[in-house]
Amino acid sequence: MQIHRRDLLVSGAAGGAALLAASAVAGAAPEAHPAGRPKPPVGPGKHEAVPLPFKAGSLTGISEKMITAHHDKNYAGAVTNLNKVETDLAALKPDAPGYLVAGLRERELLYANSMTLHEHYFGNLGGNGKRSGALETRLGGDFGAAGWEGQFRADGLALGGGSGWVVLALNLHDGRLRIAHAGNHTQTLAFGAPLLVLDMYEHAYQLDYGPDHAKYIEAFFKNIAWEMVEKRYDHAMKAYAVLG
Repeated sequence: MQIHRRDLLVSGAAGGAALLAASAVAGAAPEAHPAGRPKPPVGPGKHEAVPLPFKAGSLTGISEKMITAHHDKNYAGAVTNLNKVETDLAALKPDAPGYLVAGLRERELLYANSMTLHEHYFGNLGGNGKRSGALETRLGGDFGAAGWEGQFRADGLALGGGSGWVVLALNLHDGRLRIAHAGNHTQTLAFGAPLLVLDMYEHAYQLDYGPDHAKYIEAFFKNIAWEMVEKRYDHAMKAYAVLG
């Protein structure tokens, strides 16, 4: 079976190669929640921005102007840049200088992870923030009733005023739930399947909240589409049964 790139990110130190390997293993991510359909693999330089899975003006505490600018400029820009880098890599000759190859590979990883994390971020918004299901039970058992949310929020607050991501992930290496803290697009959990993603780059909240990132985090939790997060968890557990 196959997990779409919106429902499985594998990156970090071994990220580029691991992402390509793991993307071949799992079940489809939705185009819009709750239903979705699988998509075939995308060729180099052929990525397209995924539309928002909710109405831009429907969020609580995150304005239409903010979410539209974030999606259409920051996310779509990463997709465009990834296509350019992949095209340049495909055109490299065998004798290309090492510095050029290394630089393009670094940019490829950055833009690929930015695309994937943004798609997870937008994909887990548009809900009412109320959670239930198998993941809810697992979170309580692994972290304590309110432990995981406290840790997740604390990571977001620690990144405020700077940049990065907070990711609740299933570690496909050992089957554990982990909260991963990333200072940039390339610092993610190796072999981790993202379940819930929070964008803490200032472009995600500055228009609405200025430097008050704490209020943005509050708004984020009110808009989580937990049915999507639960679906990612189900897909990830199936992948772990194959890969673990």
